Amino acid sequence: MDDQAWYLRTSKLALAVAIIRSKPADKSSREYTEHLAKVVSEQESTWRSKVEALETEVLQLRQKLLLSRMCSGLLETGDPSSQFQAQEPSSSENTLNLLEDSGCDLSNEQRSEPSEMSQNFVESCTPTPPLPLPIVRRHCATLENPLSSHMQFLQHLLELKNLTESGSLKTDLSHFENDFSTVSHSVCQLLDGLIAFYRKPKFPFSSFWTEAVNTLAGLISDCNLSNHILKKCSKKLEEFEKTLLQVILRSNHINRFQVQHHVSQSLVTLGSCSLLRKSILSQLLSEVNSFTDILGTINQVQASYVTHYENIFSLFWVLEQLLQKETQEGNTSGIGPEDQEIQKFLQKHDETIFQLSDAFPLFTFYLWRLGILLNSVETVK
Repeated sequence: MDDQAWYLRTSKLALAVAIIRSKPADKSSREYTEHLAKVVSEQESTWRSKVEALETEVLQLRQKLLLSRMCSGLLETGDPSSQFQAQEPSSSENTLNLLEDSGCDLSNEQRSEPSEMSQNFVESCTPTPPLPLPIVRRHCATLENPLSSHMQFLQHLLELKNLTESGSLKTDLSHFENDFSTVSHSVCQLLDGLIAFYRKPKFPFSSFWTEAVNTLAGLISDCNLSNHILKKCSKKLEEFEKTLLQVILRSNHINRFQVQHHVSQSLVTLGSCSLLRKSILSQLLSEVNSFTDILGTINQVQASYVTHYENIFSLFWVLEQLLQKETQEGNTSGIGPEDQEIQKFLQKHDETIFQLSDAFPLFTFYLWRLGILLNSVETVK
């Protein structure tokens, strides 16, 4: 017996003896052990909650620090008075209100336009000390929850990036890249929340979730930020893509088409990023190929496949949108016949259409359209 196993057995024996010797007279050893286990479990749960709260607070402080440093770097580049359109605030109180606005309400009616947000945020970065940045306050976590703070940070980060890459405000932010782990961590938190929500989506959808997906797509489209995000969050991104896909395929309630339309649009938004498009297309084609094989074994849609048959057309719509975008952009994602699912689809394309056209004319019509789009992508390669 090695030392580790011996120490483990000795520890267990010592614990058992201690429990027996310290148990109250009115309880058996078993009852007292269960009682102790329950107390320890409750304490562990309490401490876990405290640790999670502290980790959230630390992340928010890191978010605030990164934005503050980036904003300071922006102000140090050139003459701020010549770069910013000076609009004097009506009072110091109004300025404070602007800076402290959490932005938790992301409804279409109250959300600022991107250009307005950029201008307000730049004006809030005047060099008068101290420099409070518009990070959400904890008490303002909406029904959508703590995710609002992560999303607001990421939106402000994108706004700052856009400012530093435009016109006279061009600034090199590469020296902040060591701090971009904060960005990756925030994106992971946002993805966790998105995955949890879309596993059990509630209709009608809040605009918060649309904004979250748009923000995610914007971050991954940024050539600098995407490297850091994909390095740490690639598995979570793939899980999120699969979650959206399964929501479409497994929906079986009467009003599912509204949900499917929203989720399909989210997939299209993610697929607008060339870095994600290839994996999304591959997953979509995998589902189409699998269902095509099933239809090849039956003469008509059986009751058990009716819902799946109806739902597959939402995948066709997403595929068409993404393949059209790929053609317009000149095959930026690098899809090609070497991809296993594309290869399988194109190899059986003509035979499948011939075999299924009588029993499933609408299905084969969409297969035909997809074949044309995949071939057109190949031509622009």
